[in-house]
Amino acid sequence: MTESTDLLGLVDRLDGAAVLVVGDVMLDRFLYGAVDRVSPEAPIPVLRIEREATMLGGAGNVLRNLAAIGAKARFVSLVGDDSAGREICDLAAREVNDPDSIHILSERGRQSTIKERYIATGQQLLRADRETSHAMTEETQDRLLALADKALEQVGALILSDYGKGVLPSEVVARLIARAKALGCPVVVDPKSVDYRYYRGAALVTPNKRELAQASGQPVQGDAAIVQACRSLIESAGIDGVLATRSEEGMSLVLRDGHVAHLPARAREVYDVSGAGDTVVAVLGAALSAGIAAEDAASLANLAAGIVVGKSGTAVVEAVEIRQAVYATRLSVAEAKVVDLELLQDQVELWRKAGLKVGFTNGCFDLLHPGHISLLRQARAACDRLVVGLNSDASVARLKGPARPVQSEAARAVVLASLEAIDRVVVFAEDTPLALIKALRPDILVKGADYTVDEVVGSQEVQSYGGRVVLAVLEPGHSTTATITKLAESQ
Repeated sequence: MTESTDLLGLVDRLDGAAVLVVGDVMLDRFLYGAVDRVSPEAPIPVLRIEREATMLGGAGNVLRNLAAIGAKARFVSLVGDDSAGREICDLAAREVNDPDSIHILSERGRQSTIKERYIATGQQLLRADRETSHAMTEETQDRLLALADKALEQVGALILSDYGKGVLPSEVVARLIARAKALGCPVVVDPKSVDYRYYRGAALVTPNKRELAQASGQPVQGDAAIVQACRSLIESAGIDGVLATRSEEGMSLVLRDGHVAHLPARAREVYDVSGAGDTVVAVLGAALSAGIAAEDAASLANLAAGIVVGKSGTAVVEAVEIRQAVYATRLSVAEAKVVDLELLQDQVELWRKAGLKVGFTNGCFDLLHPGHISLLRQARAACDRLVVGLNSDASVARLKGPARPVQSEAARAVVLASLEAIDRVVVFAEDTPLALIKALRPDILVKGADYTVDEVVGSQEVQSYGGRVVLAVLEPGHSTTATITKLAESQ
């Protein structure tokens, strides 16, 4: 597997990956409110509805996740000739830049699938479903296959999002997989059928533990049992691999070539699992379309799943969030203080809305010494939240010479992030942090007193909007360069 430090580059490859989604689309409606009494008509709570949220669900949520990570999605599905179907079409069109990439057929007499969830104090009280699950007509099936065949010529992967609502009967699945394989497109299946022979020829299927047990007819407790069940399914169903999602136990990837990988769960807190499987297949499909190896694709999907279950409702994951998760994994920083600029800008804006003053300082921080600690403490004392800009390895080498840095940017970031005084660390590649300062617009800019205010990079910009420059008192007798020189002389 690619080291987690390399996954950042793989995240960028998801942008623009061309993927076709075919499956059961639905409307997810969330009704939020408060319960403060019991109905006089029956022993049930009365929900006073305060707000509603409506979004695409099922295959539509796969489309939303693909759009969120920057993939170029094409979409083929079926709805009823009703108001919910028209709403689904409108929502889908908003997810893509090219309206010609969305093909949603409609049938008279068919009920578009609607799932209504009633929620109070973060808990789901009731789910009410309206749906039609019978197969489409032969005429509609021919039209759907024709649209999918044409779209397959323009993508690098196919996702089948099977929710058992009639869009993916076995004959349609077989035709789509055969067509995709002929074009060299890997197929990822979010399965519904218990008989996985329906998915013969697929590159990956993504059952959860319960689905894996039902489909394989084998126990699924523990790593060894999971692997055996997956291998049995691979042989009996004629598929190339299984990515079994195991909730708090993470995921297990088992491939026909014998490769096995167990991926630990990445979620810090599980809030809502609605649509998590959609996120997994979306990231998998985009990654395979981009030519990313199966295990690395699974690693990205695992990170994305860990993010989405911490959100409310049928949520999506953006590429910037996956990059942040890669940073957190790579650096093993419990509080995930090391962030990229996009996430940091959002965080800084939230701090400002809360009335907090944001401070900024920067440096190479190659070998952390008491002088650094003193500067950072003074910087934190001057503000409510402190952001530290850290020179990248290449930047340090240009500034300090080819023998520097002594420690990698990842190691330096870990050390800084472990300090209580620091709230966020962001790595920058330029020789100066000017672009970073302009992007963040800190309230307080801190530098050592060996500079004058006019010499501090970014001082003019910060002062122009009413910010303040603070010169921290330096602790004498501490220097990274002097320390390295002394070590070299002692050898």
